Amino acid sequence: MEFTIPVATKAADFRLPGADGKDHALTDYPDKKAVVVVFTCNHCPAAIGAQDRIIALQRDYAAKGVHVIAINSNEDEAHPDDGFDKMVVRAREKAFNFPYLRDRSQAIAKAYGAQRTPHFFLLDADRKVAYHGRMDDNPYEEGKQTTSELRDALDQLLADKPVTVAPTNPIGCNVKWWGKDAHWMPKGQADFSAG
Repeated sequence: MEFTIPVATKAADFRLPGADGKDHALTDYPDKKAVVVVFTCNHCPAAIGAQDRIIALQRDYAAKGVHVIAINSNEDEAHPDDGFDKMVVRAREKAFNFPYLRDRSQAIAKAYGAQRTPHFFLLDADRKVAYHGRMDDNPYEEGKQTTSELRDALDQLLADKPVTVAPTNPIGCNVKWWGKDAHWMPKGQADFSAG
């Protein structure tokens, strides 16, 4: 069985506390044509590098019926920058225009099979996975990316076309799992990150 849920799989619902002081659920957005769930965090250089692009994604696609939800599932004992209090500060500093949620139990990260930060899951109107993987080929440096897989998949989905963008491997630090070595990755996944 694959670690990450495959395309066409119904995504697990969730209700998690947000950095805005409210709980948020996937079912809060029943009328959205698409929802982008991104597993991210505060400390990873790739996650930090992608933050402005995630903000831009929400800004550019909100009027088209798309909503972004960010989830931080990292353990926060060895990685205290990923604690909830620090999430609140980051969301305020960056003026996040999407909910930033805490999955401290890691149940949702396991349900989706999140591998890295960031790891994007594009969900269609039925909340089935249409694409998962990276946003583009360089989350570290704005302007250095040469691909746009997530936006390409979104554009196909919103045009009522089949999503032909194949899943990609996410780029970034591996998710920091409770009770695992800091660089543990699912079987078959290599850890190329130093984060």
